[in-house]
Amino acid sequence: MELRAAALDAWRLPDPAAKAAAVQALAAAAPAPDPALRLHAEGAPGHPPRPLLVPLSSLPRRSPFTVEGRAALLHAVAHIEFNAINLALDAVWRFAAMPPAYYADWLRVAAEEATHYGLLAQHLATLGHAYGDFDAHDGLWAMTARTAGDIVARMALVPRTLEARGLDATPPMQEKLKRAGDHGAVAILDIILRDEIGHVAVGNRWYRWLCERDGLEPLAHYARLAAQHQAPRLRPPFNQAARLAAGFSAAEIAALESAPESAL
Repeated sequence: MELRAAALDAWRLPDPAAKAAAVQALAAAAPAPDPALRLHAEGAPGHPPRPLLVPLSSLPRRSPFTVEGRAALLHAVAHIEFNAINLALDAVWRFAAMPPAYYADWLRVAAEEATHYGLLAQHLATLGHAYGDFDAHDGLWAMTARTAGDIVARMALVPRTLEARGLDATPPMQEKLKRAGDHGAVAILDIILRDEIGHVAVGNRWYRWLCERDGLEPLAHYARLAAQHQAPRLRPPFNQAARLAAGFSAAEIAALESAPESAL
């Protein structure tokens, strides 16, 4: 079994439980990657027929202080984690000629995202719901597709931009869930936040490695990539401690705090 080809096979699986199980088995086997292997796949990764994917603006706001509202909120997080499995697998199979440590990093990320998805799916069941019961949006995968031809842009704009927003959003979400009395969900989000700091750190590490390899200044090049690929503008408050732990520099944190809407 070759790692990158096996990652592509898992990427193609449509069933979330089967995909998560395949990723966990792949991580346990830890096969060697072939960095020179050229792989190609058409379209989007495998995904189930539900949830229905709709524009973000059409998703209703629901209160976390009802069972249905909490289920909808946690379903949204489960959708992010399911997409993050595909995102990490995509980073493994799509990009050739990287060091073996790069592939090991992203395989570990994929396995942890699969664990997150499983925890959320189990908790949704206690609320009388399953993944697919609510509509969802496809914003995370849209940026992944836009950066498919540029590994520097991928590292800059997906883990350290879109995924890093979770570092900021998770603590306020936990506060709401605490007030709603859902301490099981709070504990799951503790695990997710801990691991996501590491995932964003992987993005930061390989973005800086690529910038050094290509003679690029990371902060200035990020601004160019954000404009080119229409990265979302990030709004405060920012989780400074989590971002610093994930490898953002003091200059990046200062830029985030000094701009009312930042593209860092």
